[in-house]
Amino acid sequence: MIDIGITKLAVIGVVALVVVGPERLPKVARMAGTLFGRAQRYINDVKSEVGREIELEELRKMHKDVETAASDISQGFAKEMTDAEHAITSAWDEKGNFDHNRYDIPTIESLDRKARNFRQKKLQRNSATPSWYKHQTGRRTRVISAAARVAKYRPASGKSTGSFF
Repeated sequence: MIDIGITKLAVIGVVALVVVGPERLPKVARMAGTLFGRAQRYINDVKSEVGREIELEELRKMHKDVETAASDISQGFAKEMTDAEHAITSAWDEKGNFDHNRYDIPTIESLDRKARNFRQKKLQRNSATPSWYKHQTGRRTRVISAAARVAKYRPASGKSTGSFF
């Protein structure tokens, strides 16, 4: 920018004093200050507008890149799906009819049993004390509720012999 030192400002001030005169000098200085401030604000507005336009252009470019990448991925996925569908249909057509006995399809009961066994094994693995120690010390490994215990150990007659009192 323009390099203005104190000596140059002093020379400009003396020339302005001589040309404008001492009566109108404060009014002219105020007007010059406001014009200088307006010019600075205008320059800052132009700079920010240019910066926003540059950022907007970068965002548009990035948006376009993302859209092309997304469309490429969706096209690739659609192509893979059609290839897999064609492979399945060709395998189905080659075989003719589906052999159900060839494949072991699990039933709901077997899946439920496997899930229970898995949970029990997981509990045994994650237990703080080993199962051999529990069996050796006689500690109960399964705890049942009071209602279940009453139902389990209730006499076979089913009827009570008398009143509670």
